[in-house]
Amino acid sequence: MKYTKLGRSGMDVSMLCLGTMNFGGSTDEKEAFKIMDAALDAGVNFFDTANNYNGGTTEEIIGRWFAQGGGRREKVILGTKVHEDMHEVNDGPNSAPGLSTYKIRRHLEASMKRLQTDHLEIYYMHHIDRRVSWEELWGTFENIFAQGIIDYVGSSNFAGWQIAVAQAEAKARHFFGLTVEQHLYNLDCRLPELEVLPAAKAHGVGVVTWSPLSGGLLARNALNRSSNEGRTWNNDRINRQRKQLEQYSQLCRELNEYEDNVALAWLIANPAVTAPIVGPRTLEQFEQAIRAVDIVLSEDVMKRLDEIFPGPGGAAPEAYAW
Repeated sequence: MKYTKLGRSGMDVSMLCLGTMNFGGSTDEKEAFKIMDAALDAGVNFFDTANNYNGGTTEEIIGRWFAQGGGRREKVILGTKVHEDMHEVNDGPNSAPGLSTYKIRRHLEASMKRLQTDHLEIYYMHHIDRRVSWEELWGTFENIFAQGIIDYVGSSNFAGWQIAVAQAEAKARHFFGLTVEQHLYNLDCRLPELEVLPAAKAHGVGVVTWSPLSGGLLARNALNRSSNEGRTWNNDRINRQRKQLEQYSQLCRELNEYEDNVALAWLIANPAVTAPIVGPRTLEQFEQAIRAVDIVLSEDVMKRLDEIFPGPGGAAPEAYAW
């Protein structure tokens, strides 16, 4: 495994992040345990989850895995999230998605209980809450940081300008601010190159990418839906991009690599990206994804990928102006 710093922090994380959203859904607990054990064995120390994954069941599975001991908790850099509706009856009108101090406190306590831990390395805001001021947000995170409950604060689904504002407000308070932004970014969705990636780089914020395979569009056998384990596919989307996907598959065949691993390798090669999140449903899928770390894409291959999946043309404003 290869490692890199998380943003401007001094903490090293693996260049693949284990996503756990399937745990407790399409992946049962026994298989989830196997995947997490295999991740540690492979040197993956970066795990990602959220309080709303499978209604909290995902965090509970991770907690029971930690409870087995053997240094499992100590070896893992763990991030979970807050914002979404947990359908907790006692939250009353505060059940709706949001980031109030009240909600963060209650949901942090619940997450740690499910995860069977007394601290988190990373606590993410799962989405922006435009109704809550940064005075409230940074005051809340400063407090739980001072208590030693969290090490770093992360954001997810923030726009570039929101990252900039968050960091400016944190600096004014002499607080470290955001360490990582978790964002939708892949070969098929390159819009973050306009604003989000440049903003993150300028403010020392690492970028962890979700949906690196574009919902399966960049996975092996994407053009052959019958081989995808019964997954429901967007036929219109596949048909609309069929020529593009055929070109991509042809390039991957020339490289003698699977499409999903090339998509992951493309992200790993980007200096703006800390790690893509891989969300395996099975142990076999995880073991296949590990290969991506060792794939080196030549300049010629990177150019061909740009031709197949054109980006926005670079960062703003030059991408669309002078």
